[in-house]
Amino acid sequence: MPIDLGLLSPVTVGHDTLVSDSFVLSALVRAECALVAAYEEVGVAPREARRDIDHAFGIDEKYGKPAAGLDVDRLIAESVSGGNPVIPLVGMLKAQVPAEHRAWIHRGATSQDILDTALMIVARRAMDQVRSSLRIAGEWARHLAVAHVDDVSAARTLTQHAVPTTVGARAATWARGIERASRRLETLEYPAQLGGAGGTLASFVEITGSKDIAAGLPAAFARALDLDVPDAPWHVTRWPITELGDALVQAIDALGKVAGDVATLSRTEIGEVSEGVGGGSSAMPQKQNPAEAVLIRSAALRAPQLGATLHLAASLAVDERPDGAWHAEWPTLRELLRLALGTTRHAASMLAHLRVDAAAAQSNADLTGGRLVSERLRGVLVPLIGTDRFAELLAGDADLGDALRAMPEAAGLDVDELLGPRAYVGLAPWFAAGAEAETRRRDRTGSAAHRDEGEQ
Repeated sequence: MPIDLGLLSPVTVGHDTLVSDSFVLSALVRAECALVAAYEEVGVAPREARRDIDHAFGIDEKYGKPAAGLDVDRLIAESVSGGNPVIPLVGMLKAQVPAEHRAWIHRGATSQDILDTALMIVARRAMDQVRSSLRIAGEWARHLAVAHVDDVSAARTLTQHAVPTTVGARAATWARGIERASRRLETLEYPAQLGGAGGTLASFVEITGSKDIAAGLPAAFARALDLDVPDAPWHVTRWPITELGDALVQAIDALGKVAGDVATLSRTEIGEVSEGVGGGSSAMPQKQNPAEAVLIRSAALRAPQLGATLHLAASLAVDERPDGAWHAEWPTLRELLRLALGTTRHAASMLAHLRVDAAAAQSNADLTGGRLVSERLRGVLVPLIGTDRFAELLAGDADLGDALRAMPEAAGLDVDELLGPRAYVGLAPWFAAGAEAETRRRDRTGSAAHRDEGEQ
């Protein structure tokens, strides 16, 4: 048995049950039982075969455990000689069902049918949890955006103060990334796989005695597992795997962005946010590390390479059964799902407990003595004092308010308003308030415009 290195990947600890070895094994058994159910649905297998086989593996029980009683150590050892676990599994399953029904186990199928379908079962179940956690993370990001819609902060580009923004606008950016990733997850398909040895369903035509019945068998198979009906076998057209991988990477990317900002903004010398839970240090008792942000970032650094591996495997899916590329997908997809399960749960927790120090954000925005609004100042002052004098004004670190008040050319300006970052946040509050608030604002503006036109 492999050594469990979960402690070395804490982002996934406690969040990987849905992709565990036992869950995968149960999915393999469910796929085999579903094939019998499909045969029964199309009128080929006797009802008693489905009933007895389902009962043998607990498929007919609400909390049945299909893999119970299987020798996992033996299955792992024997999977090496055939290159996959389905070959030894079939023998184990047949030994547990009545002799008169054994012929229906794995009948006409190939190992790839069962293994690909099991991966879709695992993925669909795991993605239910990923979607839920990601949705919660997005909701908390939106909550932060609305709660801090007008709280001024310094926008930073290339690590430096750029122009004013708001804490809410930054949180809304997080929310939009998460929400877009969530929408993509909703569009994914989880097709069953049933094609026989070479993707032609020839064995099923032979068994059923009818091309029409054989053609309907994949749909019956998919229905038995609540999976999507495939248009055709996808043995070597690996889009179900790569599209799933891409969507997972996008979701983890979106959360990695959030985590990166949280880690930066929680630095002692910045202090604009802090995580509300965890984060202790083994050596420095004064510290509260952004532990969940760190875990999320660790996953974001790993996920793209896992997605790339899935694409590499897909591009090398030669012939009608890949020679190694297919095998590379199994651990890669499971690890990517595992990362997504852990990352989305940590992100939901991090955002739910995130503390924002609006006063620190305002203080940081004021650090440069008004230079945060230099973009605005240039448009106002250059026509009055020229480019060279404007450049001299910005040089150094003296407060710009005193310098402006001493300039005769600025006598007519409201210096406090001109230098105030709150007056130069542009549309940041609208972005923070969200699309619904923006629509209401436009409706009000439009109604006012129509009234004005009517009065003319």
